Amino acid sequence: MTLTAQERTPVPPANVPCGDCRVDSPRGRWIIAATVLGSGVAFLDGTIVNVALPKIQANLGASFTELQWVLDAYLLTLGSLILVGGALGDLFGRKKMFLVGLVGFGIASLACGLAPTATTLILARGLQGVAAALLVPGSLAIITSSFDAAERGRAIGTWSGLSGVSTALGPFAGGYLIDVASWRWAFLINGPLIAAAIVATIRHVPESRAPAPPGESVISRLDLPGAITAALGLALVVYALIEVSRLRSTMVALLIGVGVALLIAFIQIERRRRMPMLPLHLFRSREFVAANVITLLVYGGLTGTMFLLALELQNVLGYSALEGGAAFLPFTVLLLVLSPRVGALLPRMGMRVPLTLGPLITAAGLLLLVRVDAGSSYLTDILPPVVLFSLGMCLVVAPVTTAALGAVDPAWSGIASGVNNAVARIAGLVAIAVLPLAAGLSQGSVGSFTEGFHRAMVIGGAIFVAGGVAALIGLPSRAHKSADSVEA
Repeated sequence: MTLTAQERTPVPPANVPCGDCRVDSPRGRWIIAATVLGSGVAFLDGTIVNVALPKIQANLGASFTELQWVLDAYLLTLGSLILVGGALGDLFGRKKMFLVGLVGFGIASLACGLAPTATTLILARGLQGVAAALLVPGSLAIITSSFDAAERGRAIGTWSGLSGVSTALGPFAGGYLIDVASWRWAFLINGPLIAAAIVATIRHVPESRAPAPPGESVISRLDLPGAITAALGLALVVYALIEVSRLRSTMVALLIGVGVALLIAFIQIERRRRMPMLPLHLFRSREFVAANVITLLVYGGLTGTMFLLALELQNVLGYSALEGGAAFLPFTVLLLVLSPRVGALLPRMGMRVPLTLGPLITAAGLLLLVRVDAGSSYLTDILPPVVLFSLGMCLVVAPVTTAALGAVDPAWSGIASGVNNAVARIAGLVAIAVLPLAAGLSQGSVGSFTEGFHRAMVIGGAIFVAGGVAALIGLPSRAHKSADSVEA
């Protein structure tokens, strides 16, 4: 029997925020601290590894392709399983699954820090991504379900700003650890951060979940066919793009064709399941669709360009790991100072203005990086673009998350945050595979790498411009709850 869209889509009960959860209350601050620490280690490892790549390459004898996989193994498992992670939190309890993710991430980080070969490191990075698939959507779902509508925008803005700082702090902190100790500490440093997050979560975070409808078992609500199909489809496409120089053209076409077919099959599976991990009814909201298109473009541009900039600074300009990380310090400071303020203004300003201007300002910063070469000065050639880029991202980080979650009922916060974060990680996954290829980037010589880097910055700028245009077209002009928001 074929189920209608309404029958296939369960209606979870609304979440009830804890009574004293205000952003400026002691419990509210502890909730934000716990979720920032937990998701922060996942975001930290998304950037800290960029600075460690040259040392990993030298110490383990890794090829450029293996360096791509060190990043993409993490993004692949995170991006393909993050929807499952969000759903597991809704089913078993967001606090419980968040704690499971913290423990798993700690174990995987230890394996990364002790990895004897590039292959072992790539496998351990994949395990990190599995654990992060519980942490990233879990942190946002806890925030959304703990704070009421009046406090939610400010709470998400604070979370976004502090989480963005952890992302931006990665290159600086990682550079210091790598220079004074070893690249392995880029992973081992996660241990004390995770321990602090576990203690704060156990003591202060309230439990919340979306209980199964009458007659539904927990096992029946897990979408294993969808998860497996999505993961295989993404893996085949990304493998073909990264390994394109070592595979025959017919094999590349075959892998991409099979991967795309599996992704199409994934959509069909989700349409037919009663409890899909990707509820397609969410996409009836124009604002939700627009927010995720913007996320795809902005985070794809961010991840791909920062990967290449880190290599340009160390391999071409001769920066140490610490100097390469310090080059991103303005990003850290500006996100810390400005992101919470932008989040607080969103109820009055709306999402359209910052999400249109932010990507355009970021694109201008990337275009200025085209001047960077082996003889460039940090103060005149690198600092101004980094500052401009950072100002643009301050207008993006909190609004794009708030737009995605604000377009759905809070009862769907786990799935909605999972979808938005999956889009962001998949965007980075594809960008790391595609951007070097599209830019004709080569490590054959300093000059050839720099030429490819310049082309990549232009392409990255164009991607950000497209993100600004998507916001201008797809988001409402004023601050209000979208009329076509998906409600339970």
